[in-house]
Amino acid sequence: MSSLSLEHVSHAFGDLLAVDDLSLTLEPGEVVCLLGPSGCGKTTALRVAAGLEPLQQGRVLIDGEVVAGEGRERPPEERSVGLVFQDYALFPHLSVADNVAFGLRRLAAAERRTRVSEALKLVGMAAAAEAYPHMLSGGQQQRVALARALAPRPRVMLLDEPFSNLDARLRQQVRDDTLHVLKQSGTTTLMVTHDPEEAMFMADRIALMRDGRLVQQGTPANLYYEPANSFAASFFGEINYLEGVVEAGEVATPFGAVGAGDLPEGSAVQVLIRPEALHLTPVDDGCPVPPHSVAVMAARLMGRTSLIHLRSLELPEGSPHFHARVPGRFLPPERQCLAVALDRAQAFVFPREAG
Repeated sequence: MSSLSLEHVSHAFGDLLAVDDLSLTLEPGEVVCLLGPSGCGKTTALRVAAGLEPLQQGRVLIDGEVVAGEGRERPPEERSVGLVFQDYALFPHLSVADNVAFGLRRLAAAERRTRVSEALKLVGMAAAAEAYPHMLSGGQQQRVALARALAPRPRVMLLDEPFSNLDARLRQQVRDDTLHVLKQSGTTTLMVTHDPEEAMFMADRIALMRDGRLVQQGTPANLYYEPANSFAASFFGEINYLEGVVEAGEVATPFGAVGAGDLPEGSAVQVLIRPEALHLTPVDDGCPVPPHSVAVMAARLMGRTSLIHLRSLELPEGSPHFHARVPGRFLPPERQCLAVALDRAQAFVFPREAG
């Protein structure tokens, strides 16, 4: 039985259709990320699941039980969901322990203390039980918010951009800690984010949204290596764009032909090539003649990778340039010629979009 199911959920704000016929199912213990640009409807979908927005169309089920739809609408406190938002919403006048205990008021005092202790230990904040929120860093406050959501032992955890208020370095550590806490607790989790790297780090499965609709869902590897369309391909990072025409089942590029799948002969298409798909090799004896050679325009070390700006020697001067990413340090001088080998597993062909 699935832990959380959204079935044909639609939700509008006036004339704006924020969520359009969304169906999504989470299995027990699974971490699923709703991913997409700002305004795509992902937070609205999460709020409908939580009961913070009234259901307008469709059904919401938790552990097979209808909590919204079919004439019923259970309030958030009766859905057994844990909520963590980007602002954490801790009570400033309560200690860490009292914040975590806030949702446990129906339990006996001894059971409350046990639950609070377990939750704080799980998130690594047991030593701060008597501290107050203003005494904690942003990362520590986020952990307390997570402990408070976990303490009632919810059937489903809902996280809305929980790391967006943290600086980049702290964000990496806190989301790593959070992922392990969620997996250790076995809590089914739906998390909203606009950051594709964060979604790939956190998720067992990603549901990519655009304009209120589900574009594609699958494992991070599925979405990265088998994108459904150009939006899905480009959302996960920088892309080199080319245009072409299908001839004999292929599309010619300056880096070699790319298979066009079942697209019709003569179709106008886009070719999207990830920067890491361009494998570069220095050429010792000056610039070779085309095909498949480039000249370096600039090279920059970006930390774990090097970013190389390239001009294709097959294309006329002034044509758009390309980017390649190479692991580690690779900084060829400007105007050096390089041979290019294309990893076709990271080159995608789609029908050319109008405009």
